[in-house]
Amino acid sequence: MLASLRGALAGLACVVALAGGTAPSAADTYPSRPVHWLIGFAAGGPVDTVARIMAQWLSDRFGQQFIVENRAGSGGNIAAAAAINAPPDGYTLLFVAPNNAISTSLYKRLPFDFLRDTVPVASIMQLTNMLIVSNAMPVKTVQEFIDYCKANPGKISFASSGNGTSVHMSAELFKAMTKCEMVHVPYRGSAVAMPDIISNKVQLIFDNLPSALEQARGGTVRALGVTSPQRWPGVADIPAIAETVPGFESVGFYGISAPKGTPPEIVDALNKAVNEALKDPKLVARLAETGGIVKPMTPAEFGKLIADETEKWRKVVEFAGVSVD
Repeated sequence: MLASLRGALAGLACVVALAGGTAPSAADTYPSRPVHWLIGFAAGGPVDTVARIMAQWLSDRFGQQFIVENRAGSGGNIAAAAAINAPPDGYTLLFVAPNNAISTSLYKRLPFDFLRDTVPVASIMQLTNMLIVSNAMPVKTVQEFIDYCKANPGKISFASSGNGTSVHMSAELFKAMTKCEMVHVPYRGSAVAMPDIISNKVQLIFDNLPSALEQARGGTVRALGVTSPQRWPGVADIPAIAETVPGFESVGFYGISAPKGTPPEIVDALNKAVNEALKDPKLVARLAETGGIVKPMTPAEFGKLIADETEKWRKVVEFAGVSVD
């Protein structure tokens, strides 16, 4: 009888707690199992590097594994589609980069609307791209490259990490602004493309700074310029392409989104954790080594950035006159 009474009292306490609004929220128990973080590019590239740095910090912070999954292909759209179609429970996240903003206007038959079908979670950092060329190319400056390109129309190939990436569209913008004729060779990630650039099978790439900087510092390729409107902190010895091509600009962003319908309390918990990470001197230093500048934001601020970038790249796509079916 005593056991029955105790059970009844426990049940009553639970009911009172629920009625009083003290029931645990989804964020109180999140995450209770591993979280899968989908990225749209091959292992070893700049996106993969930053994702793994961030995932390790979040794993330590939450006591659950944040597992980076590479779903390369279609300019990151394979990963985006997989994340969007996952249950909106916070256990599937998407690494967001300029390719997601670009694809909205570049790809004509996407099975999703990125702005409609995702919720912004957190901004991680901003970064520039860098124009690097094979050491076999007889050029050492942006102007020399333009002159060489115009003297050899259609004979120069540029690699990208896939259609619709900032790596691709930086080159398309450069082509449109300089009237250089170059052939596009898309890969499933810049890490996959790099051996062909080093061997001069493909002559150049406008790669994200992390991997481009590593190769340039190692002497396997030659850096000509960064795509930011001014010289980029940490690599001030490399000129901005805009110093030679006025108005040229391509600055990217990295962050996290989740499927539409993900509980706001989980979004807020993740945002708080990421912003906490971006105050950690050790993590900030590691991201700085990749060439990134940390940019903590609220979910609303990050959502506005994605929307603004989507509109900016729509104009670039139209200006460059490119599309992908």
